[in-house]
Amino acid sequence: MDINKQLMQEFQLKPFQVNNTLQLIDEGNTIPFIARYRKEQTGELSDEVLRDLYDRLIYLRNLESRKGEVLRLIEEQGKLTEELKLEITKATVMQKVEDLYRPYKQKRRTRATMAKEKGLEPLAEQILKQETLQGTIEALAETFINEELEVHTIEDAINGAKDIIAEVISDNAQYRERTRNMSLRKSIISSEAVDPEEETVYEKYYDYKESVAKIANHRILAVNRGEKEKKLKVKMLSPDEEIIAYLKDQVIVNTKAVTVLLLQETIEDAYKRLISPSIEREVRNILTERAEEEAIKVFGKNTKPLLLIAPVKNVRVLAIDPSFRTGCKIAVLDETGKLLDYTTIYPNAPQNKVEESKKVLKELIEQYNINIIPIGNGTASRETEFLVAELLKEIDHKVYYTIVSEAGASVYSASKIATEEYPDINVSIRGAISIGRRLQDPLAELVKIDPKSIGVGQYQHDLNQGKLGESLKNVVEDCVNSVGVDLNTATPALLQYVAGISSTVAKNVVEYREENGRFQNRKQLKKVKRLGDKVFEQCAGFLRIDGGENPLDNTAVHPESYKTTMKLIEKLGYTKEDIEQGKLRNIEEKVLQYGEKQSQKLEDKVMEIAGELEVGHLTLKDIMQEVKKPGRDPREEMPMPIFRSDVLKMEDLKLDMVMTGTVRNVVDFGAFVDIGVKQDGLVHVSQLSNKFVKNPMDVVSVGDEVEVKIIGIDVERGKVSLSMKFDK
Repeated sequence: MDINKQLMQEFQLKPFQVNNTLQLIDEGNTIPFIARYRKEQTGELSDEVLRDLYDRLIYLRNLESRKGEVLRLIEEQGKLTEELKLEITKATVMQKVEDLYRPYKQKRRTRATMAKEKGLEPLAEQILKQETLQGTIEALAETFINEELEVHTIEDAINGAKDIIAEVISDNAQYRERTRNMSLRKSIISSEAVDPEEETVYEKYYDYKESVAKIANHRILAVNRGEKEKKLKVKMLSPDEEIIAYLKDQVIVNTKAVTVLLLQETIEDAYKRLISPSIEREVRNILTERAEEEAIKVFGKNTKPLLLIAPVKNVRVLAIDPSFRTGCKIAVLDETGKLLDYTTIYPNAPQNKVEESKKVLKELIEQYNINIIPIGNGTASRETEFLVAELLKEIDHKVYYTIVSEAGASVYSASKIATEEYPDINVSIRGAISIGRRLQDPLAELVKIDPKSIGVGQYQHDLNQGKLGESLKNVVEDCVNSVGVDLNTATPALLQYVAGISSTVAKNVVEYREENGRFQNRKQLKKVKRLGDKVFEQCAGFLRIDGGENPLDNTAVHPESYKTTMKLIEKLGYTKEDIEQGKLRNIEEKVLQYGEKQSQKLEDKVMEIAGELEVGHLTLKDIMQEVKKPGRDPREEMPMPIFRSDVLKMEDLKLDMVMTGTVRNVVDFGAFVDIGVKQDGLVHVSQLSNKFVKNPMDVVSVGDEVEVKIIGIDVERGKVSLSMKFDK
């Protein structure tokens, strides 16, 4: 198989894009580096496409490796024919290779292998040939009676031959592929309750049937979990009669042979005893893998916007990690996230020290000139929100509050990172610190937590943990590198996600900074232990130095392009100091005025200058964007959190009320939106748009601000149904 051609076809890419990308990967370049600094070679492939291309490349290379191994193993047995070799070589999926290898695979002792040991393989071959038109099967079998080999009777011989034939049919690659495909197209998944009287979250699956071909991914995962927790009994209803008829049609080539009835029985036995259970497992695995793959994608797509939520800069915060019995933990942070003060208040049940709690909060707000109060969205969140809303009415100082997701805050609190950051601070207070910092810089704080604990997706504990972990690590890496990292303030937790930097090198960077003071330029990175030329090439462009010796060090311009950048600036009549002073914001106008030949098209001018500078025009465009605004944070373009000063109760809600909310999670069946009441409301997929929506992620992302209309209120169950459909 020509892997490059295969990738071109699958991804609909040009030869140069695939050839160059594979070469860059094989040279040890990271995906963020390739996506950002090698656009000319890849034809501007995004990090997402590059990740998919990389995953597929690994699969195809593993497939080729497995083919070679299978060919060697069959050849060693002396059973490799030219026809079989061609079939294995042409296979495009791993399952096909394994199907073809199945008859030659070393098996544990089966009924068939024991029958072969008794010398019954020739009898099985005679029966399968279907050439005997006279006499009886018993007469054929009689000659195989052998007391030494424990074939005592004609029946022993016939049964042994049947076992061999059943395994031959079961191992046939063509039959298995066809049977698997028929099962995928026509089987039905069925589930019922283990205990119909027990109330569980799986009640909708107590008497449930759905076509395998149509079952939604989230339902596959729900049924699997119910089965794992022993709440559901699950089985697959396959088109048995149709499959058996197909097998008989394939195996029985001579209906006049005396072996026909025996073959019919053997085919039915082969299917029911060997093929059906095996294919059912395979089909269930195919469904699970498909559902897991989709769920992992959902996790990744939800995690990305959550990490890229706009930071709320230059604010002093009083963060609250709410609770009932153990009290609400308070952490006061300055504009840089430094801890100024902390305490615990007990406004909620059972203590109900409302006035005392208000007094403490008022004093802290006044003492530290607080701007915003972020409240964690976990237990007792809404009760604490009522307290804060009341408090804000009683003070003159203009303060707002906002609800912040606290998913994973407890994981962070007890982590090694938190212990290193706050060795003398109680674990419970660390959660409040995390909530406050998530508002100030979500990305820098969330990278300290295992992405699986951030809580945006479905069934994370049921998924393949290795694949989920790798996928989310890639998402975090892409987010960190798209934003850039301040080299002089970044923690090792953040630095280790920068392209090319390992956790060890990340610690070395911080150690160097602590020993030698602030980094003044990117070149100093080469003095860091284990940060060689290749690592420098990969990471340098993603690390920023604010107020350093070179203003380009505070941009995403890569050091390899510094000379080109300075030539561009000189051509346009600027100086290095102009970059620092923000005088290049209208650089496009200067580019349009450049040269003798006037042009109205910016693209033409960029191409002209790129030719003169002997640089790719895509690289030049990126350089122009970066020098316009050094230190630019792309997250500033994202929606800010919703700040409130008053609170809503469920009782305040009315049908058809239109509200603004924040998308907290997106799942297969819709989106959960925080509208400021106790529970997030659900916008079902059917209510996301006036147009048909196949995938909710086509319409909304985590962190989006959306306008919603209330279409259902269930006060008793605390559920709110929302719609994003509005009359045009």
